[in-house]
Amino acid sequence: MFTFDPSVETEKIVGFINSTIKKYNFRGAVIGVSGGLDSAVVLALLVKALGRDKVKAFILPERDSSKSSTKDAEMVCKHFDVEYKIISIAHVLRAMGVYKLFPPALFTPEKVKASYAKKRWQRYPDPYSMDLRNEGDELFLKGIAYYRAKHRVRMCKLYFEAERLGYCVVGTTNKTELALGLYVKWGDDSVDIEPIKHLYKTQVYALAKYLGVPEKIIQKPPTPDLIPGLTDEEAFGLTYPEIDDILMKLDTGIDVDTEKAKRVKTLLELAKHRELKSLGIEDVQA
Repeated sequence: MFTFDPSVETEKIVGFINSTIKKYNFRGAVIGVSGGLDSAVVLALLVKALGRDKVKAFILPERDSSKSSTKDAEMVCKHFDVEYKIISIAHVLRAMGVYKLFPPALFTPEKVKASYAKKRWQRYPDPYSMDLRNEGDELFLKGIAYYRAKHRVRMCKLYFEAERLGYCVVGTTNKTELALGLYVKWGDDSVDIEPIKHLYKTQVYALAKYLGVPEKIIQKPPTPDLIPGLTDEEAFGLTYPEIDDILMKLDTGIDVDTEKAKRVKTLLELAKHRELKSLGIEDVQA
């Protein structure tokens, strides 16, 4: 339905990055690298646009972070030959009292933690919709506060590092995630530029192959970092190809009336809750 040429798209995004950096007088770019597909693709685009010397990558794990994700993030930075730092944000979260909500399961294997967390998620009929609505019982709301704080602390750290260098903070959210609300308000949406927010997730995969992102990263199931072991597609209840096919049709004015399309439309509507920011009386009256 949508013709997509990775080489043309790369040239367009590289031009966008360069012109924006120049227009706002930034000296370079800072990016948080998670070990996932989107940050790997954006890192590759930044290197193409600015050169590796003007890109600083930060890997910001915390107490509950998967060790494999940190290793994958480090691998991506080395693959694109970018200077990076691994800085734990656990001490900040601990000082805020975040970890008091869910005390650590000491000496418990990561797989066991993931299994327990997923069972807790699955106790609710439609937890992702509840998350978008900011609704749920006391335990669920504690979980929302718990995971969102992590994203917000990461962005504070990225801005701290960027502003002392005169660099911009670069985001990694794609169009599919943005449409369905798979981001944290005042967290990973709080950036200076978003180079891939016009691309559906399936297009990001195509771009990743073109840019030479390591195959291990391309093959990894995308995770929202909500709870250990949970994937994006499990949270949505649909696969990315299914979602993007529906979104593309809707975006071109083609209505789709299937059960899967109804699910997508519901999430699109609920995702508007994420857009509530600094609302005032004048905004309502307008």
